[in-house]
Amino acid sequence: MWSLAILSTLNVFEYMEINLVDLLVFLSSVGIGVVVGYYVRQSVAKKQLSTAEGRATSILEDAKKESQEMILNAKDKAVNILEESKKKEKEREDHLVKKEQRLEERDSMIDSKMRELDKGRETLIKKADEVRKVREEVNELREKELKRLEKIAELDKEQAKTVLLQIAEEENKVELLEKIKKLEREGVESLKKKALGIMTQIIQKYAGSHTAEITTTTVSIPSDEVKGRIIGREGRNIKALERLTGVEIIVDDTPEAVVISGFDPVRRETARIALEKLIEDGRIHPTRIDEAVVYAKKEVEHKIKEAGEAAVYDVGLAGINPRLVYLLGRLRYRTSYGQNVLIHSIEVAHLSGLLAAELGADVSAAKKAGLLHDIGKAVDHEIQGTHVEIGIKILEKFNIDKKVISAMKSHHEEYPFESAESFIVAAGDAISAGRPGARKDTLDQYLKRLEELEEIANSFESVEKSYAIQAGREIRVFVNPEKIDDLGAVKLSRNIANKIEEELKYPGEIKVNVLRETRSVEYAR
Repeated sequence: MWSLAILSTLNVFEYMEINLVDLLVFLSSVGIGVVVGYYVRQSVAKKQLSTAEGRATSILEDAKKESQEMILNAKDKAVNILEESKKKEKEREDHLVKKEQRLEERDSMIDSKMRELDKGRETLIKKADEVRKVREEVNELREKELKRLEKIAELDKEQAKTVLLQIAEEENKVELLEKIKKLEREGVESLKKKALGIMTQIIQKYAGSHTAEITTTTVSIPSDEVKGRIIGREGRNIKALERLTGVEIIVDDTPEAVVISGFDPVRRETARIALEKLIEDGRIHPTRIDEAVVYAKKEVEHKIKEAGEAAVYDVGLAGINPRLVYLLGRLRYRTSYGQNVLIHSIEVAHLSGLLAAELGADVSAAKKAGLLHDIGKAVDHEIQGTHVEIGIKILEKFNIDKKVISAMKSHHEEYPFESAESFIVAAGDAISAGRPGARKDTLDQYLKRLEELEEIANSFESVEKSYAIQAGREIRVFVNPEKIDDLGAVKLSRNIANKIEEELKYPGEIKVNVLRETRSVEYAR
């Protein structure tokens, strides 16, 4: 590019007829300008280059600083996490050490108790061996003495006995005849006195306690503040509990106590368990009450089973069908003239066994018949017939020995006495029922009136369930809301009241409450 410029310049000068000296001067000045321009351009380029490098250096330094800060922050976080994990690990190790210490202490206690039991067992074994040795020594001495006497008399034991009886009979014929006649005259009185003595002895041997059933149960509460939670807002909690259990909950001024009133022991026990569970939990509201009542009903079923097993164990019988044991346990919540039927059955079993032992009868059959003589009362409200007839059917279903059935079916003299055991069971039943304070006719009549009151209400088609409360002065009737409307509920209460007036005799008045309740339930998922 520069050569072309120079040539073009020469052409110009030639055209203008400029001399050589002037040309050389011109060329020199052009060359100097080119050199100066080149160096100026290099200087500018270097300045621009130094500016870019500075920027790059600044960016790199900033990046290094940021990276160092990030590294420091990361290190700080890592150190904190490590310290926290070490602290948690230390706490966990301390907790495990404490657990190990408790386990070691428990193991040492168990070992010490086992050593004590082993020592006691060894002591008992030694004493039993000593008693066995003494008994063997006594028997050996007795045998030696008998042999020595036989050797002296030259007769064995049976021969000596026969000879002595013959001599006594020959020498005392007249006296023996007079004694026989006297025994015949006094036979009846002697037998009566003996029978009375046996009865008195048996009653003294079996001194079982008896209690009269009542119609209320008291539940202790931790403080009077709980009473407000039991009642609930506008009484919704106490109403729900009464509706589900069929009892009356009395919350009055009695300090730290709530009274459950009802004639049915099963209902009272269900309400007691449910209420105690609610108080223990602390959450008392209708939904929780439903769960507590379901739990209580299962608990009562479990108690019925335990009561039957305890009764069988108490009497000392084995091999009874578990379903029959369960029916026996249901008698725990049944009363007869105010007397608990299960306790009465256990009494009759023990008394029958003692009588059978005194009279030489079958003790096992008498005990079993005495324990099961009232088994029909466990389901007599569900099956038609007397409790004796129902009991016979139940025992036959479970293949109980005919000797036992024969002994139990005559205790109310509905069937003839077929064996000695049948007389014994009837006597045991009379002794248990005739004890002072064991039974109360008025209480049984009162409970019967309450049951009849519920039966009248339940006889109507739309009624689901009913509960007599307040000692029979009120009955609460729960109806199916789909089968009856509000107007029908009003008519139903009037019809029930009319039927009660026609069929029952009672003092004062009875309040009939018909409750129609609807619930709408949905789940949020």
